[in-house]
Amino acid sequence: MCGISGYYSFHKSISSKNILEMNQAIRHRGPDDEGFWLYDNAKNQSFSGDDSTASVKEQFPPLKDEHSEIALGFRRLSIIDLSERGHQPMLSEDERVIITFNGEIYNFKKLREELEKLGYAFSSSSDTEVILKSYQEWGSSMFAKLDGMFAICIVDLIQQKIILGRDRIGMKPLFYHRSEQGLVWASEIKGLLENELVKAEINWNGVYTNFLFQTTLAPETCFKNIFSLEPASLMTIDLTNQNVTNEKFWNLSLKPNENISEEDAVKEIDQLLSESISEQLYADVPVAVMMSGGIDSTFIASKSKPFNKNINTYTVSYPFSEDEVENASLAAAHFGVSHEICHVEDEEILEELKENIQHFEEPYSSLEVLINAAKYAHDKGFKVVLSGNGADELFGGYSHTLKLKKWLFMRNFNAIRHLIFTNDPFSARVKNYFSQDDMFDFFRQSQVGMTPIEVKHIASAEIYQKINTDLSEYHLSESKDYRGYFEYDMKYSLSSHHVFRDDLSAMKYGVEFRYPYLSNRLVDCVASLPESFRFNGIQNKPLLRKTAKKYLPPEILKMPKRGFSFPLNYFIKNEKRMRDFITEALESLKKRGFFRPEVMDEWWNGMESEYDWVKIWQLVTFELWYQKYFEK
Repeated sequence: MCGISGYYSFHKSISSKNILEMNQAIRHRGPDDEGFWLYDNAKNQSFSGDDSTASVKEQFPPLKDEHSEIALGFRRLSIIDLSERGHQPMLSEDERVIITFNGEIYNFKKLREELEKLGYAFSSSSDTEVILKSYQEWGSSMFAKLDGMFAICIVDLIQQKIILGRDRIGMKPLFYHRSEQGLVWASEIKGLLENELVKAEINWNGVYTNFLFQTTLAPETCFKNIFSLEPASLMTIDLTNQNVTNEKFWNLSLKPNENISEEDAVKEIDQLLSESISEQLYADVPVAVMMSGGIDSTFIASKSKPFNKNINTYTVSYPFSEDEVENASLAAAHFGVSHEICHVEDEEILEELKENIQHFEEPYSSLEVLINAAKYAHDKGFKVVLSGNGADELFGGYSHTLKLKKWLFMRNFNAIRHLIFTNDPFSARVKNYFSQDDMFDFFRQSQVGMTPIEVKHIASAEIYQKINTDLSEYHLSESKDYRGYFEYDMKYSLSSHHVFRDDLSAMKYGVEFRYPYLSNRLVDCVASLPESFRFNGIQNKPLLRKTAKKYLPPEILKMPKRGFSFPLNYFIKNEKRMRDFITEALESLKKRGFFRPEVMDEWWNGMESEYDWVKIWQLVTFELWYQKYFEK
């Protein structure tokens, strides 16, 4: 895992200061090495940087005051082939195809064997070289062959094009800014904002979806003209005329295979998960499994030991997570694996509060607990951590999923909303519930962000006029059953939210999170199973529970689903420093004129339910986001 950045200036050469500063902004993603490649006037050259290894500095001149039409930057977190042979940007033998790549390709050994049979020779043991030669052999069709997580940039000087590609699920982020002057891309928005072609401006449509869904729905971001390349997508830029085209190389299949028994489905999932774990344990650095105490991560830990008898596991303990820690310790003892507990106290959370919030590039409704998990892994020397993330979306793990059947029935009475004329909080909640006409609305409601009415209430009239509240472009197939909800969970809960925040959390400390539940074959398998196997409306993750039954202690299997997040309502009520922190942020936000001060006071002084703090925290994190990215 690493960080990539680059630009293509359409009309003029620009200073290499741009790529240097872009690369520096994402230094945390790859502290082990850096490299650059520049193209100008049909000439190209590789350069080293201040953080390049000694061997790389001997091989390439330092990048100083150069100019270029195209530039690539790279930050390396060494995971596979730790030698300089894995250095990037990596060039083909004829120096006509250049690649930068962030991520891991788990089936790279199989692809390498296939390429070797076709006559290709390799000079490294890295997966990057396998991708490069796969492109030389198969062109853009090679993206569909890759099983892993990736954000890739390929400059093809033979066919005169640049290709940007992102993995099926969107586990690795890739952002871009497009204008008449050029195209700029990077693993994080922080990198884009260092380029002279990019100006930080608020995208209120992005902020609107962020407030509703706890995250900004791709391809939008909260920055104007900055977009997220969608999962399973390729963007191709023609160097002869600057034309840009987009295409999908994979789509989530919702067509069920009715010719499989539940018993066979359980066996297949068990086998595919074993294969995925085996592949994802491969690294030339120490690997650990992060256990929360729930089914998902504990199941991974149980199946990891046969492939690595010395596997390390750890659990992050917060003052609110005693039950999870106890279950994780119980499971580790049951499996006979090494297990450690990282205790995070309130004081540590409060001390790093502002910095951690501002590390993320959009507002949020909570605090990200995985930052502490990544820091602990880094301090313990674990560069790779296996995570159970993705299982909830894949197997129907969230508690609100169990409300689906009730909603499908109750939506028949949605006309009730037109008969509600009172404006008290209870009436507003009832009206909101009976305003869920589509599966998209049901999914939105389950994310526990602001409601559309609340956004209209809090936004100033001037700001609200800038928002396009028609979100029909984000609607998917709208299948009126669990498959329809599954589609939204996979695209927006997983791709736009969880793995995106996972990546930023892990890479803040130079750690790689891997997701065994999200291998190509496992996702395809589960997506094609009959709905009756995957969803019963009574118990979450019924199919995964049946698969894990022979591996996990009964205490783990019986444990109800719990969201692993900070109880901000508890912090707000019991920590004066937290209340002072919020008050200071809200007072600063009032002066900006974006939101109505009287409504902010009404919300802050009228908190009653455990969900009331969510909308307050969204405003607080908006203010801190604005301070970080617009007040430079």
